[in-house]
Amino acid sequence: MTNVKNYLNLFIEYLQIEKNYSKYTIVNYTTDIEDFFSFMKEQAILHLEEITYNDTRLYLTQLHTRKYSRKTISRKISSLRSFYKFLIRESILNENPFLLVSIPKKEKKIPQFLYEDEIKQLFSVSDIHTPLGQRNQALVEILYGTGIRVSECCGIKISDIDFFIGTILVTGKGGKQRYIPFGTYAQDAVERYMYDGRKILMSKQKEDHPYLFANHRGEALTDQGIRHILNRMIKNVSSILHIHPHMFRHTFATHLLNEGADMRSVQELLGHSHLSSTQVYTHVTKEHLKKMYMAHHPRA
Repeated sequence: MTNVKNYLNLFIEYLQIEKNYSKYTIVNYTTDIEDFFSFMKEQAILHLEEITYNDTRLYLTQLHTRKYSRKTISRKISSLRSFYKFLIRESILNENPFLLVSIPKKEKKIPQFLYEDEIKQLFSVSDIHTPLGQRNQALVEILYGTGIRVSECCGIKISDIDFFIGTILVTGKGGKQRYIPFGTYAQDAVERYMYDGRKILMSKQKEDHPYLFANHRGEALTDQGIRHILNRMIKNVSSILHIHPHMFRHTFATHLLNEGADMRSVQELLGHSHLSSTQVYTHVTKEHLKKMYMAHHPRA
């Protein structure tokens, strides 16, 4: 099995250098491929070229038996397809046995979003007279005001913000960059935090770092840190309301479309490569329109 692990290392280098994938994405690829290596070991298969279509079907059956969700199974098969595709490109293998494997269709879930009164509750919970309260206020204003991903939010540097024209340069998936406008509420919150709370937090560090958001020790805020902050804020607002950071992104898109924004503009703001990724929000806006119709039309 030594060769297969060497091939995996080559593939990881390719994902890091050529594809510029995030650490989280690379961990998923590695986990999925190593899981398949374990299957090969169980089946006494030593080389990747020995894998046949029947082996892939057996592996797929095992994944179903282990009660994996359709989404997880799809991801694992997709990871293995990409791995084999890379090995063929490198002239290490000649065939991709995963090409013919049918991936289970993903369940279409309507994105969860927050209503305006719920958002207002979150904006009123932070004590903006404290450094952490100022940071938290700036955080929720940026997440809701721009619709950026949590990973993109962690990556914001002070130099990325242009207060004069009201935009942030955001680095998204695959290193793609885009400019996103933000409003006066977000600008006020960020400026207050930058010139007051952040300076106090950064005084705990020997050297300043370029990132906008810092934790209580003055270190750059992480994805996990943002989730922890939001969970704490929710507990102070409601025992019923449950949110995850991505809901700010869903809410941003839904509210824009509900107010008449066109799909292409929302696609660009979200940084979606394909319009189909943005179109999922039309299900939400249709529900909104139906409720409006039922509530106000005299013949509803």
